Amino acid sequence: MSTPILEVSNLETYYGPIMAIRGVSLQVLPGQVVAVLGANGAGKTTLLKTISGILDPRKGSVLFEGKPIHANDPDLIVRNGLSQVPEGREVFPFLSVRDNLKLGAFIRRDADGIRQDIERQLDYFPRLRQREKTAAGLMSGGEQQMLAIARALMACPKLLLLDEPSLGLSPALVKEIFIIIKRIRSEQNIAILVVEQNAAMALSVADYGYIMENGRVVTDGAASVLLEKDDVKQSYLGLHGEGIRGERRWKQRKTWR
Repeated sequence: MSTPILEVSNLETYYGPIMAIRGVSLQVLPGQVVAVLGANGAGKTTLLKTISGILDPRKGSVLFEGKPIHANDPDLIVRNGLSQVPEGREVFPFLSVRDNLKLGAFIRRDADGIRQDIERQLDYFPRLRQREKTAAGLMSGGEQQMLAIARALMACPKLLLLDEPSLGLSPALVKEIFIIIKRIRSEQNIAILVVEQNAAMALSVADYGYIMENGRVVTDGAASVLLEKDDVKQSYLGLHGEGIRGERRWKQRKTWR
């Protein structure tokens, strides 16, 4: 079995006196897409912020490529190969698409490589090429989400953290973004840890999944297995789910009236 690129063990993170993460453990293998699912307040965003160094854990450890990073500054964590796309996009609104992409490469000094990677991102996201000189704040939410992902990729990460990439977007845009995420993993072999409420879409591209409730991991397993579990269908997928391959409707259980 491959050595995990990311290994989180017994993590506890607090906001003041309130414990937001309660003994969470998970791992991501190289080139793997892992989904973390759960409702609002489950602790998903807090988990990503702790992994990326924005929050310090009270207990537990975060290992990236076998080395502890839970005491490192976010800047150093990015330089080591881990990039996060935050919830709410957080693009630089007064800067153009191209300038946002350049800022994503702030740790790099290879000018030719930066230019080539800007072109690669514009190929991944053709909408961004059409808006290349537009101020990011004037773009739609979907375009800003594409820009946030492209900007994070400019740092050439080995592991990409995505926080609610579907938030506030239409189903068509969500599907488009997840298709691109799948293509990025396939072509660049980047490991991806994605936090999502859209469980069906996330599991349709993931290899493995974890479900969080009240700051804890309550179940985990291969994405294909989670998609077929009755309790996951009822609690997170409802009576139907739509994945990247098109519509998939779940059979109604006899107990549902």
